[in-house]
Amino acid sequence: MTQRQPWHELARDLVDVAMGRKPATLVIRDGRWLNVHSGEIIPHTDVAVYKSRIAYVGEDAGYTIGEETKVVEGNGRYLIPGLCDAHMHVESGMVTVTEFARAVIPHGTTSMFIDPHEIANVLGLPGVKLMHDEAQTLPINIYVQMPSCVPSAPGLETPGASIGPAEVAEAMTWPGIIGLGEMMNFPGVFMGDEKMHAEMAETMKAGKVIGGHYASPDLGRAFHGYVAGGPSDDHEGTRLEDGIARVRQGMKAMLRLGSAWYDVATQIKAITEKGLDSRNFILCTDDSHSGTLVNDGHMNRVVRHAIAQGLSPVTAVQMATLNTALHFGVEKDVGSITPGRYADIILSSDLVTLPIETVIAAGEIIAQNGSITTDIPPYNYPDLAKNTVKLGKTLTSTDFDIPATSHQPPITARVIGVIENQAPTRALVRELTVQEGLVQMDIANDVCQIALVERHKATGGVTNGFVSGFGFNVPCAVATSVAHDSHHMIVVGTDKADMARAANRLGEVGGGVVVYKDGAEIALVELPIAGLMSDERAEVVAAKAARMVAAMAECGCTLNNAYMQLSLLALVVIPELRISDLGMVDVTRFEFVPLFVE
Repeated sequence: MTQRQPWHELARDLVDVAMGRKPATLVIRDGRWLNVHSGEIIPHTDVAVYKSRIAYVGEDAGYTIGEETKVVEGNGRYLIPGLCDAHMHVESGMVTVTEFARAVIPHGTTSMFIDPHEIANVLGLPGVKLMHDEAQTLPINIYVQMPSCVPSAPGLETPGASIGPAEVAEAMTWPGIIGLGEMMNFPGVFMGDEKMHAEMAETMKAGKVIGGHYASPDLGRAFHGYVAGGPSDDHEGTRLEDGIARVRQGMKAMLRLGSAWYDVATQIKAITEKGLDSRNFILCTDDSHSGTLVNDGHMNRVVRHAIAQGLSPVTAVQMATLNTALHFGVEKDVGSITPGRYADIILSSDLVTLPIETVIAAGEIIAQNGSITTDIPPYNYPDLAKNTVKLGKTLTSTDFDIPATSHQPPITARVIGVIENQAPTRALVRELTVQEGLVQMDIANDVCQIALVERHKATGGVTNGFVSGFGFNVPCAVATSVAHDSHHMIVVGTDKADMARAANRLGEVGGGVVVYKDGAEIALVELPIAGLMSDERAEVVAAKAARMVAAMAECGCTLNNAYMQLSLLALVVIPELRISDLGMVDVTRFEFVPLFVE
């Protein structure tokens, strides 16, 4: 596996290659150079590489070819910089950093900016260090953002661990840390929270980037206060006005297309219709399910989608390469095919459909025609990352009983309303019946139960509520130990006995996702690493996840990627209504609300 040397170590060698005094190690002949700096496509271009970095880009690199030089025939194909994912969470793929890289390399992703705040909520700083160290072993560039909000909303949830300014300061000294992860506690920023501002201060002192997460439609004084605090990008925009507002205030608008988030089409109009400068817009995925990675793609999927929305191919590629590199201050290493940069290059025969035919990383061919060609050994996680699901007791159906507060039915209850393909929820109100003192679900009108089961401290605690939008219409339950961001256990179902079975099953296997129907287990994805990730290959996990999605459909669910939306129902930093281990949370006001409306 080629080592990535700093530019200064290779600079004289690169000069010697460019001057013809030393042979290149790799030469690509006759490609169409997509130059992200000038916005041009330049035909009949050669690229000469020495070890991990580019020495020469021009009309004829034949003079750099020696006896040992590997020659790749471009045959008029496009030479595209390796794609960058500007903001994403590896854990959402249900696999390790190693297996995530193995899955995305054939899709042309050669740089990722990862925020491991999922594992941070379970294992704290040691968990972040595990993923940071793993990232350093891989053949592509994986930059780590130190998680900022653990817990994401103090006082509204109880994580398995916590992170503060001291941990942020320590992480800023690690070689792979690129900045601070998304600042989700946006009220903490504009209200002057001491801890949040101390974490941002440590990042600023280190000269690194603060990631943003302003998940509110309010673009008034609170938004301006948030920007003044220091976050320099944001991926939570869903509307045209969101993208425009962020760019006008000097932020980078990150437009995401994940497995369940479709936020590019609305905001891309800021460029295609309003004429805003595309240099301040960046493409990312945020959360990609393993099935999406294996079957649909990664950043190549996002670029294709952006082009389909009317963006020029060159601009779309810029937004997935150079714009990202400039934002994080790594444009001297990645983001373009220019001298001195790492030789991270894609060869593709079409700029619109973007088939990824050859992937070169650090001057070495690592994928061809959709298949990885380099050996990446598995990464073994230590015992401290396993057996993290601690229920404290065997749950029974009565743990999911919801006693009525009044004997005068119907009772008016707050219900979490799922919005397809979006992270926000709706705060619904529904009238529900009472039988034998217990409030009943209304399956005919798509209201079933949701529970948040504590799994870090073995308290045996269960918080119960109601949810609408999944469409479950048979006796069933789904449980997941992936429950952003504190990662307790979410259980949704129409049958309380199945809900208990599902929760107990995840306790047995150390975490994952399981589906029960009519008392029987019909799908299981084991996630033994922190209850978040599998140690199996991405394609194996994708197959199990596909079965899980199919199993949810067999229970009546018609949502696109329902699992991704299920996993966010405890995320108490995105409006409107969520559930935590401490109760129901109104995220428009950041306060607890009773389950029943008085």
